[in-house]
Amino acid sequence: MSLFKRIFSAKETTKKDEASATASKWLKLNNIEQVDILKKISEEKLVVIFKHSTRCGISSMVWNRFQNNEYLAREDVHFFYLDLLSYRDISTAIAQEFQVLHQSPQLLILKNNEVVHHSSHSAVNASVLANFLD
Repeated sequence: MSLFKRIFSAKETTKKDEASATASKWLKLNNIEQVDILKKISEEKLVVIFKHSTRCGISSMVWNRFQNNEYLAREDVHFFYLDLLSYRDISTAIAQEFQVLHQSPQLLILKNNEVVHHSSHSAVNASVLANFLD
């Protein structure tokens, strides 16, 4: 098993939203060490991070809306899901590393080790991905 798969394939699915994240193309962020890996991945592929509060109605609405987009089938994009209630320390690390204020729900797009887009709340929209894909 590759390092990438070991780091992003933990078995901690207890919430309905985490189960749906696992069932789709979303990889769960559940270890603070993954933040450095995100930067490395972004050197080769677009990285999308969805930060989600599982108790927030707005966050759930945005999360569900994001699941119905054509970009999930793209091989040149890696999608990551962060459950903020379970892993607030990872959200804090992402905010510090990429100098982006923590919000929820929040979408971050990384390319070449940098945040090229971030949005939150109802401004989160999958169509923004088109601006960063060839």
